[in-house]
Amino acid sequence: MTVRTRVAPSPTGDPHVGTAYIALFNYCFARRHGGQFILRIEDTDRARSTAASETMILDALRWLGLHWDEGPDVGGPHGPYRQSERGDTYRGYAEQLVAQGDAFLCFATPDELDAMRRAQLARGETPKYDGRGLQLTDAEIQARLARGEPHVIRMKIPADGVCRLQDRLRGEIEIAWSQVDMQVLLKADGLPTYHLANVVDDHLMGITHVIRGEEWINSAPKHQLLYRYFGWQMPELCHLPLLRNPDQSKLSKRKNPTSINYYRAMGYLPEALLNYLGRMGWAMPDEAEKFTLDEMLAHFDLDKVHLGGPVFDTAKLDWLNGRWIRENLDDAAFADRVAAWALNRNHLERVVPLIKDRVEKFSDIAPIASFLLSGLPALGADAFAHKTLSTDDCARILQFSAWTLEALGDWRRDPIYQALNELAVAMGHKLRDFTAPLYVAVAGATSAPPLFDSMVILGPDLVRARLRAALAHVGGPSKKQLKQWQQDFAALRGTHGDNAGAEG
Repeated sequence: MTVRTRVAPSPTGDPHVGTAYIALFNYCFARRHGGQFILRIEDTDRARSTAASETMILDALRWLGLHWDEGPDVGGPHGPYRQSERGDTYRGYAEQLVAQGDAFLCFATPDELDAMRRAQLARGETPKYDGRGLQLTDAEIQARLARGEPHVIRMKIPADGVCRLQDRLRGEIEIAWSQVDMQVLLKADGLPTYHLANVVDDHLMGITHVIRGEEWINSAPKHQLLYRYFGWQMPELCHLPLLRNPDQSKLSKRKNPTSINYYRAMGYLPEALLNYLGRMGWAMPDEAEKFTLDEMLAHFDLDKVHLGGPVFDTAKLDWLNGRWIRENLDDAAFADRVAAWALNRNHLERVVPLIKDRVEKFSDIAPIASFLLSGLPALGADAFAHKTLSTDDCARILQFSAWTLEALGDWRRDPIYQALNELAVAMGHKLRDFTAPLYVAVAGATSAPPLFDSMVILGPDLVRARLRAALAHVGGPSKKQLKQWQQDFAALRGTHGDNAGAEG
């Protein structure tokens, strides 16, 4: 048997270090066993998936030194490798399940489903689909289809009993079928959900080992059942521990930078970042902390992964990156890496339009543009002093802006401007006053090159990191205040309070 593993990112944002972590372990396992590593793009979320995000993901993984044998950019015998290009295949398999009696049509509207869940919560029950579609007769189904009523295809789930799964790291896992919902397989727009597409693609692409994060354990019963319905052999499962913040919470962009692009922009070496990710739950036989990808490949053993949540500690990453710089770069290589990092022509051509009108001699460039080539600005005690804004005003602007930018999917100048301008109006501030604390947070000064263009160059994760640091400097809200701020922010945006800034 030829080992075949895959990583299947969703192109809905910046490339996440968690994606790189999962990709690295899949890559090492495949290479260690003389197998193949596949990259597949799961882009069936039409509203959020973008070509720009896909490009960033591929570029970031290549920058780290991970290369795949098959994928959307290199092709292969099992393509296409974008799920959006495989729609007819999924529909055929979904309809096969209906014909077999293992799936059914559901015509329930979103309002009906919301009412169902509210009633279940009122009775103290766990919200889940109640199986109403199974009560329809063939005549009722045909009549609804004839009227053109929108519908989805759901999978059937056993009414009782326990699903037993084998996991390479965890042994046998038991999950009661009563805890498993009747999953939608094909949405009303004809696109598959993750669960159907994942199983169909893994089978058709010959994936032998599914190595993914432990957040997917609760979905595994649905996948096992689909394999059984189709009569296919299920790949071996291995659920890796999640990356965590130092406080043991799940790694989140609201607490720590999570984008590979952030670490690239900050000047980390790809070898060091990959080395650090390799230490997440695994160790070299001699416990060496610094090792190359080739050294990891020579010693990699998936069975030696530790299940305790690995902590992604940026201070430890800084230390390791410093070792790589000092021990692996001579002076010439150091200069080459710095030039490739931020002094390359492409990067400079993005910066020049922002600073050219402010420069009278080239020696002016460093003080004007230093914030574009640094990490977190050093802020003085009176950095946020303002003639009309109070300290509380500044703090609220920073926090509300951070929440707004977290929800922004299009990181270009005009969308950033529009989102923050709308927020300024909603908060009752003139844009000039509103942007004052943002200038300080992003550039470290009240006067700097154009703010929104600078944000584009810095990237979303670095901007969010600077806003968080500035908020801590000015004094963020207490836990009690945070809840009120969430409600105030939700009211400004016309959303529900529990959907805004849930992690602070």
